[in-house]
Amino acid sequence: MFSLPIHLAMHIPDGYLSLPVSLVTGGIAIALISLSLSHVQSEYKERTVPLMGVSAAFIFAAQMVNFPIIGGTSGHLLGGTLAGILLGPWAGSLVMSVVFIVQSVMFQDGGLTALGANIAIMGLIGTFGGYYLYRLLRSLVGRNTWLGMSVATAIASWSSLVVASAVCAVLLAISDTVPLVLGLTAMLSWHCMIGIGEAFITLAVISFLWRTRPELIYDSPNYKSSRVTINKDE
Repeated sequence: MFSLPIHLAMHIPDGYLSLPVSLVTGGIAIALISLSLSHVQSEYKERTVPLMGVSAAFIFAAQMVNFPIIGGTSGHLLGGTLAGILLGPWAGSLVMSVVFIVQSVMFQDGGLTALGANIAIMGLIGTFGGYYLYRLLRSLVGRNTWLGMSVATAIASWSSLVVASAVCAVLLAISDTVPLVLGLTAMLSWHCMIGIGEAFITLAVISFLWRTRPELIYDSPNYKSSRVTINKDE
């Protein structure tokens, strides 16, 4: 197990996925980007664009810090739930997709043939899954309270990272690259710990904005009222 020359980071490189898996996940990624562009153009105002840029830069930098794992594997922070909470699931997914494309093309972090899988895993599961779990937990604990926000943010951030890592291992197993048990063991054991850091960083950012600039958080108590004010001014 310790000598296997495998790479189990969630940024999957070229040659690790079978053609059917690459095609299916590529189709999912294209559909996700198309729908995200459509929703962002119709629902979001110009004031969201700078926040999208700042979020993309922060997530890009955070993902470049990789944690070495046994057997040639590595892990890193995801940031999908952070993007979803700040921007909403559609704009968040678009930001994540841009980050993955730049990393793949400019820095060879993730293969071009696996780009669709990386976007589907970390954009769809990480952002959409994380956001809607956050939304559910926040409504259960306390929708407009700091406690509800903090509990929902921490759990959703940790869960989205762990689930995304598990799906990555499953795709590699389907492609006959890594045995399922080995892949799940390596990915889950380490990403369960990395998820704690993900939860802490996400909670720190969202908690700071919740107390200082809550209107910047998508679906925060002040978000809708701030949008109404902007629309009236226009």
